[in-house]
Amino acid sequence: MTLRRLGQIDTLIARRLERPLTEKLAPVEDVLRLGMAQLLFLDTPAYAAIDTAVALTRALGFEPQAGLVNAVLRRINSEGKALVATQDAARLNAPEFLWRDWVKAYGKDTAQAIAAAHLGEPPLDISCAGDARDWAARLDAKLLPTGTLRRDFDGRIEELPGFSAGTWWVQDAAAALPAKLLQAQPFDRVLDLCAAPGGKTLQLAAFGASVTAVERSPRRAAMIGENLARCRLTAAVITGDASDYAPEAPFAKVLLDAPCSATGTIRRHPDIARRRGTLDFALLTAAQDKLLDAALRLTAPGGVLVYAVCSLEPAEGPERIAALLARGATVERVPIAPAEIGGITEAITPLGDLRTLPSQLAELGGWDGFYACRLRRN
Repeated sequence: MTLRRLGQIDTLIARRLERPLTEKLAPVEDVLRLGMAQLLFLDTPAYAAIDTAVALTRALGFEPQAGLVNAVLRRINSEGKALVATQDAARLNAPEFLWRDWVKAYGKDTAQAIAAAHLGEPPLDISCAGDARDWAARLDAKLLPTGTLRRDFDGRIEELPGFSAGTWWVQDAAAALPAKLLQAQPFDRVLDLCAAPGGKTLQLAAFGASVTAVERSPRRAAMIGENLARCRLTAAVITGDASDYAPEAPFAKVLLDAPCSATGTIRRHPDIARRRGTLDFALLTAAQDKLLDAALRLTAPGGVLVYAVCSLEPAEGPERIAALLARGATVERVPIAPAEIGGITEAITPLGDLRTLPSQLAELGGWDGFYACRLRRN
């Protein structure tokens, strides 16, 4: 919650301090942030939040600042919620560098809606290998138009019915769409590149396809194997760089869920919005171009390639496809039909690509931001 509401919290801290805290006092600022999150957004009893913050300040070795922490939090407790009610929460909690990109790409109103969607706790989304309607009843879940099951997150996932039996796995509703766009059939040879943590590999294997999953990280490749074992599904898992993979024959269907900034998943991982220093878009897009070229090489003539990223940034989505075409790639778009994604027309671009936004499906709880383009190799 502290990260989700950090913009609002920092604005209030700045108003309560005569001058900004020095870099040396950064831990004290973090204590103030935690205390404010408890008081303003988590309804923690004031005595507990303030006493804990003061004790933590002292434990960190900042005894002289304990009084400051106590005074600031007591004042926030008395007037903070009234101030919060006057804030533009969506705008304050969206970092400037992302806000500018979203306004440019989607317009101010949609950017505001995206930022607002990031403030709520996301539901638990489930992909099911069995009868979805039956498991919707057993899990007390809603069946979304796309086939995903959705329920509130209210405890340990491992204790829910069907988890240990491997009947289902956790996967955001939007994340479940790219694999479906391959339209994999039983016994189709399918290649899943950059496959970890394995949700899409599980989907493709559940369709009955003969799946090869390639993942560079040994630890994450092992995670795919563990998920396959739990779900009693089979796929060949290869540890290696997708750019260097050289099978005996190309594949009729290839899925590339490329490494990206993951800005489409901020509502599930609010820390992403605060990692500007690690979001080097030039490096990311260069890697995505390299992977797209490799994926096309691994796609048989007449075969289908789906490129996907869990990013809201056009530079990582449609601009990468435009760059691929500009390089003279012998591919053509295969537009997505509304029926393939549960009839949700707002998630299809004028060019026929997939573009989900966290602000879509608001009445159902939203979903992550994804881009996907389906290509056929000529």
